[in-house]
Amino acid sequence: MRLQRPRAARRFGARSAAVLITTALAVGVPFPSAGADGSGERPSSLVDPLIGSADGGNTYPGATLPYGMIAWSPTSTTGDQTSTGAANGYQYGVTRIRGLSLTHVNGAGCNPGAAGDVPIMPFVGDVTSSPSADTKDAVYAADFTHADEKAAPGRYTLGLASGAKADLAVGERAGVADFTFPADRPASLLFRVSNSLNGSEDAHVDIDAAHRKVTGWVLTGAFCGRRANGGVNNRKSYYKLYFSASFDRAFSSTGTWKDGTLSPGSTSASGGEGYATGADRAGRGSGGWVGFDTRSDNDVHMRIGISYVSLDGAEANLRAEIPAHASVGQVADAGARAWDRELAAVRVRGGDPARRQTFYTALYHALMQPNLISDADGRYRGMDQRVHRLARGQRAQYSNFSGWDQYRAQIQLLALLKPTVAGDFAQSLYNFARQNGGVWDRWVHVSGATHVMTGDPSAATLATFYALGVRNFDYEGAFDSLVRQATVPHPDGLSDAGCPGQCVGQRPNLAQYLNSHYAAQDVCHCWGGAAETLEDAVADSALARWARLLGRAPEAKVFTERAAYWRNVFDPDTGYVRARRLDGSWVTPFSPGSDLGFAQGTSATYTWMVPQDVQGLAEAMGGREAAATRLDGFFHNADGSWSVRGGDPLRYDPTNEPGIHAPWLYNALGQPWKTQATVRRIVDTVYGTGPSGLPGNDDLGTMSAWYVFSALGVYPQTPGTATLLLGAPVFPAAVVDRPGRADLVITAPEADDTHPYVDAVRLDGRPLRQSWTDGGLLRTGGRLDFRLSEQPKTEWGTAPGTLPK
Repeated sequence: MRLQRPRAARRFGARSAAVLITTALAVGVPFPSAGADGSGERPSSLVDPLIGSADGGNTYPGATLPYGMIAWSPTSTTGDQTSTGAANGYQYGVTRIRGLSLTHVNGAGCNPGAAGDVPIMPFVGDVTSSPSADTKDAVYAADFTHADEKAAPGRYTLGLASGAKADLAVGERAGVADFTFPADRPASLLFRVSNSLNGSEDAHVDIDAAHRKVTGWVLTGAFCGRRANGGVNNRKSYYKLYFSASFDRAFSSTGTWKDGTLSPGSTSASGGEGYATGADRAGRGSGGWVGFDTRSDNDVHMRIGISYVSLDGAEANLRAEIPAHASVGQVADAGARAWDRELAAVRVRGGDPARRQTFYTALYHALMQPNLISDADGRYRGMDQRVHRLARGQRAQYSNFSGWDQYRAQIQLLALLKPTVAGDFAQSLYNFARQNGGVWDRWVHVSGATHVMTGDPSAATLATFYALGVRNFDYEGAFDSLVRQATVPHPDGLSDAGCPGQCVGQRPNLAQYLNSHYAAQDVCHCWGGAAETLEDAVADSALARWARLLGRAPEAKVFTERAAYWRNVFDPDTGYVRARRLDGSWVTPFSPGSDLGFAQGTSATYTWMVPQDVQGLAEAMGGREAAATRLDGFFHNADGSWSVRGGDPLRYDPTNEPGIHAPWLYNALGQPWKTQATVRRIVDTVYGTGPSGLPGNDDLGTMSAWYVFSALGVYPQTPGTATLLLGAPVFPAAVVDRPGRADLVITAPEADDTHPYVDAVRLDGRPLRQSWTDGGLLRTGGRLDFRLSEQPKTEWGTAPGTLPK
């Protein structure tokens, strides 16, 4: 690959550009020269963005910054222009792409995921037909090998078999790229404006050759819109992404296309693809291309800004973040520094290199979201599709809330490490609810309510934020709003639109629920009555705890009573949670391995989903000993061997959320050494390095957050509290930075592969004989010193009066 004139000599090297980028991207103090473990390693150098890009992890490897709006990553193809071969546009085993798209969501499970807007394809050859007519991606796509791919935090580089190469780096809302082409072949950039992962309602492109610009937008949405179980309800638009791309050199040719018609020389085109798939969508859509003369210079430099508000917003974001003469290297260096600051929130020492890579990549994935949707000037498009400005004191409007997943681990980690971001996120969700008629949607994508999954995760989320000390949001207003949602029936609650997977009712058939004290399977208008009951009981428990912290005694009493409604779907005869009909009878036939009445899980898994009342669950199962014995069977086969990798409907599934807290339940059952052994087994065998290093969909950082907590030897007990359950750390030392508070210091000098058990713990120098800490540790900071052993210490943390509730 040949660069006729070195880019640094031609446009870069200006000190001012580096200064401006540092100002635009860097917030806070510089990262120290020593690494996270004192070895000189930079945390960003330990991250492998390709972890989780195979076997359903659904991560993406492209360039993005913490909480960034832009996420520039490949859109792959397996020969179908309306699909990618994987959710979120990238699957490690698929080595052919049709573009590099500007937006992505980390680890979402609905294939083809969400976003993937405006794929930009470096194409070698003459554009002689409409790319939209290339329905099998036979012409306007290219193969690559992983040897020609490099991913790092904030930067992504890919060489194609065609001879083209892309080197990308990003700010928060803008990016910069160098595209290089063979010097002896025609070279173009295709802007496939309509080809978002889920399709589009409409799209538009304009080419301004005089000013060397390409601008446009796509009107899209449709997250989970192809799903069989209710997805047709989401085949709709709920956001428009605008982009503005500027080039450092003139175009040698231009053209556009719409559907099957190619228009060489044209500079404007419009047209969407619709939200169908396969033959029902293939061949539709619009876009444009710009060509370059590469005979004397085969390098094309492009700067691009995006906005969900307007084209002016996209151009302003570009000006604010990336100077006119900034190089990819300069922007990438600033991005790496931004990631270093973010990842330095947890500084671990020791452990082998692979363990540190797994840990910092998990932390990276956990801190990729929420995502900015507000422009640099503070404007954003709300859920009512109107333009709003940030609330007083709010620094950013965030979105992409995978509530059903995130409230179990990622939300707690965000509040622990980044409380200001957490507060802005809480305010963002409250803003959305006010713009949405008071309804808190359980899965928010950009400015759309998608209704995906079940339960009321917003209540659990905001109560958890408050319990962990987050205060920079209107917590009184948000609490009142969530109480209304949980107590006042809404007409959507009687609709089956979107059911079962995306039911529009956020507290479905609430009047029936409040009367029966469970969600009846035959009239609940929900995904599954048993799952809905358990989810609502967790949410109500969180609201009760929040109410107590706010001094709201009447609400605390009501929601404490409702938190116990899980008992109404626990069948004492079978010992399992089951779905019930309105008349009180159990739904039959019943099998513990069945998902009837549940959402993405079986009765065997959901029966353990009572984190707010583990002692009550144990009592219902016949006592703590009986419950612990049953839990043993959840993690082991009949012969005693481990069963923690999933695939058995009667046992633990590490790939999905309803049971991810279950390994930690042994603490409350008086057998914490089994938590230590089980968590270590999962950490060592289910997570790791390489593309298959995640157990399943990362679900916007949830699975990664589980690993971060588990590797540190702590885990959030239940939503709405700051209580931490204790396990066995895998690193000899870790420091958790607590902004504005004393740090949380964790030491475990014996930590290695042969010491998975806790022998003793000291809290701030005093012996701690219980397997949990109350919220004071996170509120004030402190020190946990573990002494680990090779064999279980069955006396520690087992006294009945010291068990977590």
